[in-house]
Amino acid sequence: MSTLPTGDPDAGPNVTESPPARAAERVLGTVGSERREATSAESVAANSAWWDADADDYHVEHGEFLGVADFVWCPERLREADAHLLGDVAGRDVLEVGCGSAPCARWLSARGARVVGLDLSAGMLRYAAAAGEATGIDVPLVRANAERLPFATGSFDIACSAFGAVPFVADVAAVFREVARVLRPGGAWVFAVTHPMRWIFPDDPGPNGLHVTGSYFDRTPYVEVDAEGRATYVEHHRTLGDFVHALTGAGLTLLDLVEPTWPDELTEEWGQWSPLRGALFPGTAIFQCRRVA
Repeated sequence: MSTLPTGDPDAGPNVTESPPARAAERVLGTVGSERREATSAESVAANSAWWDADADDYHVEHGEFLGVADFVWCPERLREADAHLLGDVAGRDVLEVGCGSAPCARWLSARGARVVGLDLSAGMLRYAAAAGEATGIDVPLVRANAERLPFATGSFDIACSAFGAVPFVADVAAVFREVARVLRPGGAWVFAVTHPMRWIFPDDPGPNGLHVTGSYFDRTPYVEVDAEGRATYVEHHRTLGDFVHALTGAGLTLLDLVEPTWPDELTEEWGQWSPLRGALFPGTAIFQCRRVA
């Protein structure tokens, strides 16, 4: 996965006080969270700063799981090597949207794809460049907002994203339109996000995370804020229907919706993902789409 969410979708409508736990919170002055609207510009600024500041902590915590040249779709450990959601990538032009430190892009490159990795965060791309040098797998890296992809129309055969970009943008329809634009006719777009139904539960891997506390239909973003109320992290919720509507509106056809099951042998937790919750309801949704030919 490129960048997994770190916020708490159960945050109430008012600021909730909590002691800083991560370097990013200390650097950005995060004092609490709230549910409120957040514009595209605010989301871009906050999430760019967050992932820049959190890159070190994130890789200390999750670097071993992610690997340096491995394509893991989700905390349920579904790998592209087993799922084959992208099909044969050899000789294909591939764009990874929200690549983070780009382990997925390097895995694809090692299998003969011509890959470009794109991310909003310079801090995450710093890790991507270092891993590319260490592995000898050279993947071009581009820093940009996924709502405005800096590529010519029809540049790629495949676009993919494992928890990158999609949850963190205010205008997901713009992302899908841009992906459709840069794909060639018949091109594939496959992306993984936190399963939308998870937003009705507290962001807790334990028993408290089994009780519904919010409405599935409340699309109000989750926003972490500093003492002046400025956003330091933003995450946006969409329902399954919202995703389908945005995809079809962009000229993309939904071929499959994959909801990975929790492996019986997996006992580790990742944030709010856990064996307890995974046995009862899905934590990840993977949308497999194709651009209308």
